[in-house]
Amino acid sequence: MAQVDQANDTATTVNDHWKRNLVVCLVGSFTTIVAMTLLLPSLPLYVEQLGVRGHAAIVQWSGIAYSATFLTAALTAPIWGMLADRYGRKSMLIRASLGMAIVISLIGLSQNIWQLVGLRLLVGLVGGYASGSTIMVAAQTPKSRTAWALGVLSGGVMAGNIAGPLIGGVAAATIGIRQGFFAAGGLIFLTFLATCFLLKEKRVVRAAKNPGVRVKLWSEITRPGQVIVLLGTASLLMFATMSIEPIITVFVQQLTGSTANLATISGIIMAVGAAGSILSAPRLGRLADRVGHITVIIGCLLAAGVLLFAQAAATNIYELGVLRLLMGFCLGGLLPCIAAAIRHRVPNSAVGQVLGYSVSAQYAGQVLGPILGGLVGGHLGMRTVFVATAVILLAGAALTFFSRRKVPA
Repeated sequence: MAQVDQANDTATTVNDHWKRNLVVCLVGSFTTIVAMTLLLPSLPLYVEQLGVRGHAAIVQWSGIAYSATFLTAALTAPIWGMLADRYGRKSMLIRASLGMAIVISLIGLSQNIWQLVGLRLLVGLVGGYASGSTIMVAAQTPKSRTAWALGVLSGGVMAGNIAGPLIGGVAAATIGIRQGFFAAGGLIFLTFLATCFLLKEKRVVRAAKNPGVRVKLWSEITRPGQVIVLLGTASLLMFATMSIEPIITVFVQQLTGSTANLATISGIIMAVGAAGSILSAPRLGRLADRVGHITVIIGCLLAAGVLLFAQAAATNIYELGVLRLLMGFCLGGLLPCIAAAIRHRVPNSAVGQVLGYSVSAQYAGQVLGPILGGLVGGHLGMRTVFVATAVILLAGAALTFFSRRKVPA
């Protein structure tokens, strides 16, 4: 009975304007991610401008300022998701875009390191446009196109992560670091206007608040155990990704035996992986809509695990580059497929809340991955990080397989 109710619930929320909404969410997510990552190349320089002295202190405060946003975002994502279910997804996107436009502009006015860290915490608190877009697209796209649409959206987010640091480096050199934040705030304000006037949400009238709704949430989900496994898989995926990214530069140096053009080569290695993800995300999403989301998730996790073992054995940067490109192809469709699989198992009244848990799980992996990756790499060697990460992804594939039971979609 719950399955029937969930199917009806999903059918009633398909939005006739879902294609236009996808375009607005895609452009909005791209611009907000660009604005969020503009500071990466110039963050240590900005920290130094704010009065921090000494190489160790600059590195330490840069790391604190960077990770502060992920901390508050992880804590608040389920709350914003729950409010989106209650008051509408469009209203949450309006809140996120306006809040980010204001706070990121204020970062350009920071006078000391404490203000910078405080504002970075505030960005995570008020932001979440990309995760809100995921909820919007997942909830109001036809069921047969969900994974494809989320793959397109994911490609926009990845493109923003690539373009942001590139644009930020140019902006810092041409208009200055502080002016770059003002420009980023203006860019997000345009996203706010587009969200207000172009996004069309189909609202469903909800029943009066039930004091027992928190208890009912998991009982209304068709396969709660599998949803929990999917949340864990999302966390493992980000953990695996972020445990590798911070050590790429050191690994490249080991392979080349030189520091010449190290930053450029490492940047290219990172970019080819992201490029592979951008290319594969919509294609894997379309495949998942056809053959089943869980099937694609398991296949991609297995392939990524094998490729990580191969990267551990790489002998030169060319092998590493090709393997990172193939790795990007495998990882590109995972998060969209996970979101689509969760959406198909959750009633519409709780989509935002459960996908909010998924975002928090991803942020948890994003915070823990670099820490543990650095510890393992520092004590056991760079290649051990690749092997350990491969084992984690293969374990995730096995867990997902055994949770599938009879329903593969």
